[in-house]
Amino acid sequence: MIPLKPISDVSSDLTVQVGASSFGLHKFPLVSRSGRIRKLMAESKDPKISSVCLSSVPGGSEAFELAAKYCYGINIDIHLLNVAKLRSAAHFLEMTEEFSEENLVTKTEIFLKDSVLSSISNSIVVLHHCESLLPVAEEINLVNRLIDGIANNACKEQLTSGLLKLDHNFPVKNVEPETPLDWWGKALTVLNLEFFQRVVSAVKSKGLRQDMISKILISYANKSLQGLVVRDLHMEKDRILDLEIRMKQREIVETIVRLLPTQGRRSSVPMAFLSSLLKTVIAASASGSCKSDLERRIGLQLDQAILEDILIPTNSNGNNTLYDADSILRIFSMFLNLDEGDDDDDDEGHHFRDESEMMFDFDSPGSPKQSSILKVSKLMDNYLAEIALDPNLTPSKFIALAELLPDHARIVSDGLYRSVDIYLKVHPNIKDCERYRLCKTIDCQKLSQEACSHAAQNERLPVQMAVQVLYFEQIRLRNAMTCAVGPTQFFFSNFHQFPQRSGSGAGSGAISPRDNYASVRRENRELKLEVARMRMRLTDLEKDHISMKQELVKSHPGTKLFKSFTKKLSKLNTLFRFASLKPTLGGKASSESRFAFQRRRRHSVS
Repeated sequence: MIPLKPISDVSSDLTVQVGASSFGLHKFPLVSRSGRIRKLMAESKDPKISSVCLSSVPGGSEAFELAAKYCYGINIDIHLLNVAKLRSAAHFLEMTEEFSEENLVTKTEIFLKDSVLSSISNSIVVLHHCESLLPVAEEINLVNRLIDGIANNACKEQLTSGLLKLDHNFPVKNVEPETPLDWWGKALTVLNLEFFQRVVSAVKSKGLRQDMISKILISYANKSLQGLVVRDLHMEKDRILDLEIRMKQREIVETIVRLLPTQGRRSSVPMAFLSSLLKTVIAASASGSCKSDLERRIGLQLDQAILEDILIPTNSNGNNTLYDADSILRIFSMFLNLDEGDDDDDDEGHHFRDESEMMFDFDSPGSPKQSSILKVSKLMDNYLAEIALDPNLTPSKFIALAELLPDHARIVSDGLYRSVDIYLKVHPNIKDCERYRLCKTIDCQKLSQEACSHAAQNERLPVQMAVQVLYFEQIRLRNAMTCAVGPTQFFFSNFHQFPQRSGSGAGSGAISPRDNYASVRRENRELKLEVARMRMRLTDLEKDHISMKQELVKSHPGTKLFKSFTKKLSKLNTLFRFASLKPTLGGKASSESRFAFQRRRRHSVS
C-alpha cells in the first residue's frame, strides 16, 4: 500500500483504498458528487466509517485521483489519453447529473462529442485505451460509438476524396487529398485483434473500397505477425514457446482471412500477401476452412503469381518433403476448373455481355484466357524444376503435377523436359515403370532442336524416348525439306505455261530468246541435280532409321544405340544447314507437297 497526501490541508476523515494506493480524503465533497460513495456510506452499519475499498475502479488509482480532484472542484485536464479512463471511472463512481450539475460524466461526454467522435485518428487513440477498460467501456457504449464514428468518417473521407478528384473545373492549388490509409489506416495496427476486427467489419458494411480494406489488412498483418516466427523445436522450453506462438499466429491469420474482401479473377488483394498468409496458415496448423479459402483465392489469380508465391513449405510435423505439393495441386486444379467454368458461363450467359466482350475470341493465341494458361504453364514448369531437387518427393506427386495441365497449355515442352531430367538425376533409383511414366508426360513433338539433341544423348531417359525423339526429328526434317523442294517443283511444273515471246515483238529486252532459253535450261539442270542429291541423303537417313529399329528389337543395347544416334544426329544437323542455305524461287508451294509429312504421332515407336 502506498499512502498518498490528502488533497486538502484539513485532516481527512475518510480513507479510500484503490488497488495498492490509499487516499486520505473527506466525506462531504465525495458524497456530494459520487453516487456510489454515497450509497456505501448509507449502507454502512458504522456511522463513523473511516475507510472505503474501491478495488475495481476502471483506470486504477490514476483515474480515481483525477475524479477525486474533480469532486473537490479542482480543474482537471481532459485529453485523448485519459478521457476513456475518466468516462469509465465517472460511470463506476456514478458521477452523474442526478447528484451534481456539470458532473464528470457530462464533462467527459462533451469532450468526446467535440474532439473525439468527429475525428478518425482521435477515435482510434481513445478506442485503443478502451482495451484496458472492459467491460465498463462496453457498458457505457463507448466502444461501439467510437467504432461507428471511425466507419462513418472513413466513408465521408472516401467520398470527399473522390469528389476532389472529379473537380476539374476548380482545382485547389497546393492541396493533395490524402487517402484514408495515408493518415489513419496504419494507425489501426495499434488495436488488439478483437477491436481491429470490429472496425474493419464496420467500414466494410459502410462501403469502404476493397483495395483500401486490403491495404489495412496488410498493414495489420505485417505488424502483428512480425517476430512471430516458428523456430526449430530443440528444447522443451522452445516447444512451449512455439506452441504459444502458433496459437497466436493461428488466431491472427484466421481473423485476417475472414476479413478479406470478396474477389474474382481481378482482386484487390496482392498475390504475395495471399501466399504469405497461406504459408503462415500451414506453419500454424490453422483450420482447414481457412486454408481452403486461401487456396481458392490464389487459384483465382494464379496467372499473377511468381515462383516464390507458390513455394509453400510444408508443416514440419510428420512431413519430410520441403514443399507442400498437395496444396499446389489443389491451387492449379482450382485455376483449371475456373477456366472451364468460364466457358460454360460464356455459353449460358452470353446474352448478358456487351458487344466488346462478345468480340473476344478466347481460343485465339492472344486472348486473355490463352495468355493466362501459358503463364500458368511456365509457372508450373518452374515449380516442377524447383521441387524436383527434393530427395523425398515421391514420383506419384511429381507425375500428378506434370500431368495436370492440358495439352494446349504448353507450346514448347523444354521446361517440362528440364524438370523431368532434374528429377531423374536426383532420384536415380526409381522404378523403370515410374521412369517411363515420367517421360510419357513430355510431348516430344514440342521439344526444340536443342532439347532433342540433349534427350537423344541422355542416358537417364528410357531407350523408347530416344527412339521417339529421333522419329519426330525425322518428321521435322522431312517437313523442312518439303518446304525447300516444293517451290522448285512448282517452278518446273508450270514453266510450260508461261507465254513465249516472239522474236520480232517489241520490248523483247536485251537478251535474245535463244540465250534466255539456254540460261533457263542450265539452271534447270543445276536445280534438278541438287534435288536429286537431297533425295539421296533422305533415302540414306531412312535406311539408317530402319536399321536402328531392327537393332533395337534384337538386342536393346542402350549404349550402342546412343552412339549410333549421335552419328545420325550429326547427319541431320548437316542436312539442316544445307537446306537452310539453298535459295528458293518465287511462287507458293502446293498444299500437297507442303503438308505431305504433317502427320503427328504421340506414342513412341517400337
